[in-house]
Amino acid sequence: MSPTLNRRRTVAAALTTALLVPVLAACGSGDDKKDESASSPSAAPSSAAPKAANLTVLAASSLTDVFKNAGAAYEKAHPGTKVTFSFAGSQELAAQVKQGAPADALVTADTKTMDGLKAETNSPTVIAKNRLVIASAKGNPFKIDELKDLADTKIKVVLAAPEVPVGRYSKQILDAQKVEVKPVSQEPNVRAVLGKVELGEADAGLVYKTDTLKSGDKVAVVDIPDGQNAVASYPAASLKGSKNADAAAAFVAWLSTPEAQKILQDAGFQKP
Repeated sequence: MSPTLNRRRTVAAALTTALLVPVLAACGSGDDKKDESASSPSAAPSSAAPKAANLTVLAASSLTDVFKNAGAAYEKAHPGTKVTFSFAGSQELAAQVKQGAPADALVTADTKTMDGLKAETNSPTVIAKNRLVIASAKGNPFKIDELKDLADTKIKVVLAAPEVPVGRYSKQILDAQKVEVKPVSQEPNVRAVLGKVELGEADAGLVYKTDTLKSGDKVAVVDIPDGQNAVASYPAASLKGSKNADAAAAFVAWLSTPEAQKILQDAGFQKP
């Protein structure tokens, strides 16, 4: 082979190598970037906030006023989410849950009722506490000062039914003080008890302290000493049958946040 031809082939080979190197480097660089992107933390999926949903929350009657405010605050902080409450006595709410009523979360006025729904609820969290008071007729005409005054047969006393949390608490504190009361009626929830006293259909009743805060002068409130009182705990839980599981869990979790706790405590509820 002539030196000239050999030199030409050497130059051609060098040029080919020079052209291939950038191409291979570019290919290698692209693969590296692809691998880095796949393994990079920023590329990993993040836990997204629950999607907006229409939530139905079953709640104890004593939460009627405060939960209206809490619901409005939650909707404001979670645009697109609508919270609808259904208020009733805790025992009635429990029956609804067992019957498969379409709902997303439950808040009762006692742990006993919630504990009986373990098959239907996720883990509950106590969000607030409450105490009982005596609600006496306007002006307290019978001068009721303490629990034992309710034993006077001249006084028409109304209580919640014993299967209702406030009715159970009422029996507990009356029995502890050995006070025998014969109620003129036993109501399905605490609001019904208070309503009877406000309307003058009863002279006195045992209700939660928070229920009397909006009664104004319709009733006189007689405090019960801590040593003679009962503490009501309010557990909240999302329902296993909810079609909005993430949103329901988010609402229940929100009830323990500083924002929600302030709303509850401003309404007279105690810290959990």
